[in-house]
Amino acid sequence: MSKIIKLRKGLDINLQGKAAESLVEVPMAAEYAVSPLDYEGVTPKLLVKVGDKVKAGTPLFFDKNNTRVLYTSPVSGTVSAVNRGEKRKILNVVVAADGKQESEEFATLDLKKAKREEVIEQLLKSGLWTTILQRPYGIVANPADQPKAVFVSAFDSAPLAPNYNFALKGEKAALQKGVEVLAVLAGGKPHVSVLANAEGEMASLNGVELHTFAGKHPVGNVGVQIHHIDPISKGDIVWTVNIQDVAIMGRFVQTGKLDMSKTIAVAGSEAEKPCYKRVIAGAAVESIVGNVKDGVRVISGDVLTGVTTAKDGYLAANANMLTLIPEGDVYEFMGWAMPRFSKFSVSRAYFSWLFPKRKYNLNTNMNGEERAFVVTGLYEKYLPMDIYPMHLLKAIMAGDLDKMEALGIYEVVEEDFALCEFVDPSKIDMQQVIRNGINLMIKEGE
Repeated sequence: MSKIIKLRKGLDINLQGKAAESLVEVPMAAEYAVSPLDYEGVTPKLLVKVGDKVKAGTPLFFDKNNTRVLYTSPVSGTVSAVNRGEKRKILNVVVAADGKQESEEFATLDLKKAKREEVIEQLLKSGLWTTILQRPYGIVANPADQPKAVFVSAFDSAPLAPNYNFALKGEKAALQKGVEVLAVLAGGKPHVSVLANAEGEMASLNGVELHTFAGKHPVGNVGVQIHHIDPISKGDIVWTVNIQDVAIMGRFVQTGKLDMSKTIAVAGSEAEKPCYKRVIAGAAVESIVGNVKDGVRVISGDVLTGVTTAKDGYLAANANMLTLIPEGDVYEFMGWAMPRFSKFSVSRAYFSWLFPKRKYNLNTNMNGEERAFVVTGLYEKYLPMDIYPMHLLKAIMAGDLDKMEALGIYEVVEEDFALCEFVDPSKIDMQQVIRNGINLMIKEGE
């Protein structure tokens, strides 16, 4: 067993509605959507029109910034809609499923003999390349690059996050084949991080550099793990892949067919029966959780980093859970003066600190508006990385590229600052600030 990397900084937020480890079968959704908005920096160019017949793996659009990167249909059926926003911006492409789940035929690969470019080409054709993200910047990887390493986090520490050992139960063969794919791409063993003392088969994967972590959230963030294993410097490129997508890659290489099904957690205090469900990426929300009552927010992902999804919307491509929590649209008269035994706080402003093991039913209310951004030293207590978060955020706001580089912009993406945003008394949208800084770096580097 590898040496345990113990992180002392962080915060676990104990919420009501943890998914019970039981798998509930759900029928296929009537519609699935693929959205370029699920990916950063993508400018889509359509390859289909309404009425076209497609199969799982049929390209729907490509990225104008890198024409080799295709975004494909997760199911077979008919293109039923191309939804657009302002200035005819493509919001998503909707496919009405035919229930047959036919797949485009792709070549199966002998990974012991296949060349790296052959593996890349198959992943590009199938659309699975879009599951590989590049650090720095958190964008879809460029297939022309050679990363110094590939990193996979085999656990998630976010509030109500799924237990991947349960979600991927029985997928050992697919996971093993998936890490072999990553080994070809990396030109060496991929780095896989597991949680200390956790049960499951992740730690027994062959051909990986295994790392064991212990600590509070964000210990499961792959960016935090990279920081403690092999930090990113200027000029470095590393790739990251979600553990669920590793299994999907493995199944694809084994069968030559695209199967985008995965087990997600349906969690949150407003979930009728928090549990796990087997779905296909991009499924309609209603097909997963049924009719959602008023006053409930549906989030694709976890409460810290997920995106708000309409009740008639679709599961985001990169989401491994759906979270349902109350909307924070109820005004509390003189709420600031109440003892607030049921409200969570990292300070002792609320009396809830007397009950450290309580599970909380939190809503989306920010309990205040944006205010002056002052130096408090608070964020350094919760970000387990050797950077100065306050100084980095202010450098981004000032547009100072040199300071952004010196203060660690290459090492972070939005999710790494989600916990800082949660504890922030100034109510600053830190994740958007980080994305703005990253986009500025990309623009200036062009």
